[in-house]
Amino acid sequence: MKVYIAGKITGLPNYREVFAEKEKELIAEGHTVMNPAVLPYPGFEHHEYMHICKAMIDVCDLVLFMKNAKESAGAKEEMSYAAKAGKAMWFDVLTEDMEQRLFEGNSPLDKKCEGILGGLNHEET
Repeated sequence: MKVYIAGKITGLPNYREVFAEKEKELIAEGHTVMNPAVLPYPGFEHHEYMHICKAMIDVCDLVLFMKNAKESAGAKEEMSYAAKAGKAMWFDVLTEDMEQRLFEGNSPLDKKCEGILGGLNHEET
């Protein structure tokens, strides 16, 4: 499966290491990974990074949101974009509100998420 990693980058000094560790886990599980933390920084404006990241999401089957994604404006934008694009999403940690919306039938994503959870060998950390 092709997986895009979403999470906090701005303001996180060790973001490259955090994303690299998640990438290694996913590769070990047999997935092909798109890791936005490999993009050069600095060098682009935020909206330019988001343009690149959305293109990365477009070619992936699933967007994995790391625990720190809730602290990231960019990851929130990626979540909205992925939802509109009909992408499957996986959350390392779901908040109670997110869990309600995604898994109790209050979101068009609930069936999509249920389907992908059975096919992704990824355990919560």
